Amino acid sequence: MPAETDRKTAPPGDPADLLAPARPAVPAPIGGDAVSVRTWFDTTVETLDPASDGSLAGDRDAADTYRRMAKAANTRRAYRAAVRAWCIWCARHDVVPLPAASADVAAFLGGERAGRQLAPNTIDLRRAAIRYLHRAAGCPVPTDDACVAETVAGIRRDAARRGHLPKKKVAATATIVRRLLAPIPDTELAAGGLVGLRDRALILVGFAGALRRAELAAIRVEHLEKTERGIRLTLPQTKGAQTAAVTVPLPYGDTALCPVHALLAWLSAAGITGGAVFRRVWLPRRAAPGQPSPLPQIGADAITPQTVARIIQARALAAGFGRRDLGGHSLKRGAVTTGMDLGIHPTRLKRLGRHKSYDTLGEYLELGDLFDGHPLSGVL
Repeated sequence: MPAETDRKTAPPGDPADLLAPARPAVPAPIGGDAVSVRTWFDTTVETLDPASDGSLAGDRDAADTYRRMAKAANTRRAYRAAVRAWCIWCARHDVVPLPAASADVAAFLGGERAGRQLAPNTIDLRRAAIRYLHRAAGCPVPTDDACVAETVAGIRRDAARRGHLPKKKVAATATIVRRLLAPIPDTELAAGGLVGLRDRALILVGFAGALRRAELAAIRVEHLEKTERGIRLTLPQTKGAQTAAVTVPLPYGDTALCPVHALLAWLSAAGITGGAVFRRVWLPRRAAPGQPSPLPQIGADAITPQTVARIIQARALAAGFGRRDLGGHSLKRGAVTTGMDLGIHPTRLKRLGRHKSYDTLGEYLELGDLFDGHPLSGVL
């Protein structure tokens, strides 16, 4: 049974820091010690419900809160962790964290790579967080100086030389999705095994909708609209369209991969009529020895994106894959790759995956054998 315990992990941040952060309610501790900078930043990136008493100051505070919301909660969480690491390093070496000297930032990033063997993408996140810290404080940004840029470029070149390149998760194509579902016994599904029903629905909805793990975790019953041809799923917010809702079709199917039948079976067995669709399932402890096994319990809150990834990884492990072969993006990659293998036009694949550009779409495709369909086949 897949693990159900939620653990908070820092997701990748957004290195393209184009939006200015909010004006801090408390003045930044410029020239202060690492502890005060870290505490101030933690408070600054927190968001509360916007409110105003009608005064100019209240309206400005409301605007500040909305500006904080320009950054996703996961990004703010990742920035807090990165600034925490920066402040710890500054305290250890007795250097000023705010405003920082570009040479100190370069030394920090170099040490994170050489000493802790952090991945280049994590180094980029550290750099983006320090940039955001300085913009929030109204200080000159040290992360764009030549010494920092060249240090990061050198880290990436060294990683490539050593073969430490980012490894994409396996695309969960239709064939692989069948393998993921095969270890879930039909007897468990027929008996209403809640974990099996939930995981089957999660995998098939994620595959049919080309959904990210965060999008899967955020689905609510209120987002589902049944039609004659399937279910219209409304995503209030996605990575590709953060300010507008997107409708994703989940069509009826004629095979065991039908996402609609799987989703309705889970909702019916779990008795879910409103709120979060995918929730935690667990077995309480027995009251006393000899007592009958307690019935499964279903949580009220949505599972986290990290739990979505762990469910997919656990099902992959049960199907004979490696522990890290598949992950939260495997379903989305598998959907667009399956469409490509079927000869679907790239425009429709781009729409399926809700990608902003064809370059982004290309990153999700798993091309398989590079020799198949070579442009110069029959010429050479």
